[in-house]
Amino acid sequence: MLTYYYIAYIAISTVLTIWVAHSLSTRGRTFLVHFMDEKEELADSVNHLLVVGFYLLNLGYAMVALSYGRKPATLDQAIEDLSFKVGLVLMVLGATHFFNMSMIAKLGKHLDAMLHRPTTTPDAAPAAIPATAAT
Repeated sequence: MLTYYYIAYIAISTVLTIWVAHSLSTRGRTFLVHFMDEKEELADSVNHLLVVGFYLLNLGYAMVALSYGRKPATLDQAIEDLSFKVGLVLMVLGATHFFNMSMIAKLGKHLDAMLHRPTTTPDAAPAAIPATAAT
């Protein structure tokens, strides 16, 4: 029974992580393209790196969490433990998503500030420098 418990936990955690990563990368691409000043290649590259990091962090956590806690002796314990561990995986997925979103927002603000600086026109005359009194 313990083997089935482990297989179920690994399968559920993996499927959830892949589904969330795919959903976030697909929907998040629009935001990244906007924040990258319509540079799609750069946005896709950043999006891919975020997905890889998301997989590594969340699947790594799920695999480490597998060994924590009691070994279930009954089916009831297995269901309780499985739901607890999957719930933790879901919370880590959510926390990772909010961390990624905050980083994208910070990056977007930084890029907006860099890319949308006020420009001076060549026709504009420099400000006059006040003359100082000669001594």
